[in-house]
Amino acid sequence: METGVKVKGKLEIQLNIFFESLYDNVNGIPVFKLLIDGKWRPAENHETFEVKSPIDLSIVARAQMASPEDVKSAIDAADKNQNKIRDIPGIGRVEMFRKAADILSQHMEEFVNTLMLESGKIREDAEGEVQATIDRMKLTMEEARSIFGEYIPGDWSEDTTQKMALVIRQPVGIVAAISPFNYPLFIGSAKIIPSLLAGNAVVAKCASADPLVMLMYGRVLEEAGLPKGVLNIITGTGDEIGSALVSDERIGAINFTGSTGVGKFIAQHAGIKKLHLELGGKGMAIVLDDANLDLAANKCVAGSLKNAGQRCDAISAVLVQESVADEFVDKVDKEMDKWVGGDPRNKDTRVGPLISQRAAEWVHGLVQDAIDKGAYLRKGGNFKDCYHEPTLLDKVPQTARIAWEETFGPVVTVMRIKDENEAIEIGGKSRYGLDSCIFTENFYRMWKISKQLKVGGITINDLPKHGVGFFPFGGSKESGIGREGIGFSVDEMTYLKTIVFNLEPAGLGKARRRYI
Repeated sequence: METGVKVKGKLEIQLNIFFESLYDNVNGIPVFKLLIDGKWRPAENHETFEVKSPIDLSIVARAQMASPEDVKSAIDAADKNQNKIRDIPGIGRVEMFRKAADILSQHMEEFVNTLMLESGKIREDAEGEVQATIDRMKLTMEEARSIFGEYIPGDWSEDTTQKMALVIRQPVGIVAAISPFNYPLFIGSAKIIPSLLAGNAVVAKCASADPLVMLMYGRVLEEAGLPKGVLNIITGTGDEIGSALVSDERIGAINFTGSTGVGKFIAQHAGIKKLHLELGGKGMAIVLDDANLDLAANKCVAGSLKNAGQRCDAISAVLVQESVADEFVDKVDKEMDKWVGGDPRNKDTRVGPLISQRAAEWVHGLVQDAIDKGAYLRKGGNFKDCYHEPTLLDKVPQTARIAWEETFGPVVTVMRIKDENEAIEIGGKSRYGLDSCIFTENFYRMWKISKQLKVGGITINDLPKHGVGFFPFGGSKESGIGREGIGFSVDEMTYLKTIVFNLEPAGLGKARRRYI
């Protein structure tokens, strides 16, 4: 990718009549609205902010700058309307999501194009995100099994022989769903779907960098039959409305994906409520000397560069044994030639822009710091506007910031190690613990590392990828609290209620007998 990236053609959000209620057209720019209490409306203060495309930094839309008053109105609506979703039988909620999946499929092209423009995603990644959202809704029947509850006979304990209990799951009431910019549709929907499935009302806060597709998703659920006021969607800056949302005592659970710093802020201001936080990560790939190096190179490059590296489960550092490091880095270098950077609308592009110029500057700062401290720049290293070249750093020292800080950019960071013990030691020093992966053909080595690394998920001989969440995922240490995934997310958005029945009056309990 050249430092000066060429972009072609005017960028324009194009939506059909199905989405006309979401926005007003003002001087050729769509101005999107909030969804509060079943109505698409402007913010109370009528203030808006620009939504700029990272492709060329042009304004593609404006969105509402919600105020604390709008947040209160959204929570009021969720509180008032929660019983509407609880009154729908479980199978009715499943059918609603199946209908929503069909509606989303019918409008896939509009979602894909909007994702490309507001997020800078290449078409393949945008299509994958929309399809994952469709698949997530189709799996709601599988997820619903986690809500079924449990029967406990009391005769297995001496003090409850005349009793039995039902342990049921009940909705927390209102879920605050706060989603990040990197997967604005899928991650946002993956918070909303299990919340509604469990019978909660939702107040969703979109990422301000790319809020449009989540508003469009709200329209899909509206058309699928979701009762008015059950889902409320607000846009604006976290500084302005975040505290008002997370501190409200009527919120029963907060489901947040984003930075560790914001996660700590939420934990400090939330009060007593359920917290589900997926925070920063420093995914490490450990490549041992008995690994299939072709496989490892292919997967490590994909894990580092997919979605321009803007993934919480991205490979953020590659720890490779010294004895095979030269060969491995050569293979990585060649593999990276397939990952062309540039305008995401170009069919040959595999690495598009980062979400903002500030993000590109952050990544470049990490790269330059590593070089200043002795790392070898093997490929790339330049940036302009929102675009950062796919970059290969070799021999990165542990003194470099990029060895420990989340990169969130298209950089393959190679650190050379003596053996798996040093890899475990480095992993133990990290403040993060979300995902890692191991490349080896030896079961005992992979088992040893898997047992000792304190992370939420480890993948063997592949890159970490959460996908639709069929396998549970989440972090340890400063990478978060709780687990997401089919069935597991529902656990985070419900609470257990134990109902104890005394069977003795009806003579249905079991008499205590002693055996000698």
